[in-house]
Amino acid sequence: MTAISHEARRSLLAANLICLASMLVWAAGLPAASLIIPHMPPIALTAARTTLAASVLLPIWIMQDGLRTVRSANWAMGAWVGFVMLGLASFFVIIALQYNDPVTVAIVTAVMPVAGILLECVADKRPFTRALALGLVLSLAGGLIAVSSAEGEVDFGVGVLAALASVLLYTWGSRETIRALPELSALGRVTITVAGCAGVVLVAAVADGALRGSWPDWGAIGPTQFAGLAVFGIGSMAISQLLWIISVGRIGIGAASMHMNAVPFYVMLIVFILGGPWNWAQTLGAAIVVSGALIAQGLIGRRL
Repeated sequence: MTAISHEARRSLLAANLICLASMLVWAAGLPAASLIIPHMPPIALTAARTTLAASVLLPIWIMQDGLRTVRSANWAMGAWVGFVMLGLASFFVIIALQYNDPVTVAIVTAVMPVAGILLECVADKRPFTRALALGLVLSLAGGLIAVSSAEGEVDFGVGVLAALASVLLYTWGSRETIRALPELSALGRVTITVAGCAGVVLVAAVADGALRGSWPDWGAIGPTQFAGLAVFGIGSMAISQLLWIISVGRIGIGAASMHMNAVPFYVMLIVFILGGPWNWAQTLGAAIVVSGALIAQGLIGRRL
């Protein structure tokens, strides 16, 4: 493997730290979502989540890049990519969480590195090097260690299929956000996809409510549930998505997706902070996952 310059190495390390932060913030949204899911239908919750995230991101984007840039952006493309990556992916995550616990849903994301790397190799003609293969193996091994140490039963039916669909849609959409909107900043790419998605899903949620009577149970939603929605929308979507797109733009969807396999550890870490037990197996799994991502990028073992 070609030697990496000191400057490039620092940039890659920074991008990996950003990706790690994205995963940590996203992981926090999984247990938080459990507070609001019982009281809102999936489409309505997806609409509420994306609208809340868009209401935070849009003013910041206008202040940073200017109203002219916002108006001239390709909103049709942003809405399409956002609906697939965030709307449909978020909808399937909510379905998955209705059937399985947050750690189980996080574990299913172990397939994302495979999807991301295959997408890069097929669509972008990326060579499948030994370092990439070793990084992928380590990433999957770390995910399997996390799986073996997770508690609770897994529903290998609708829940897992929904989580798998969410991962595949999100993988494609993340790459497409970078490819289809090259003229925008990272903040612009995230905001236009989130806001575009919110517009589409809001219409779908109103139609779902009018046709099927699927409205939120407002009487059961209090401060605790709204707090869970805030973490699920602002943290796990607005902030996490911005950090994610920045990292994908720097290291690619394949390497970035490897970090997904450490999410079960981050969920466990959050549970530990809240008073739960520490799981050394998941800690080891997370360390292996991160090592695999670094090897795949040439930050470790440059001679592979």
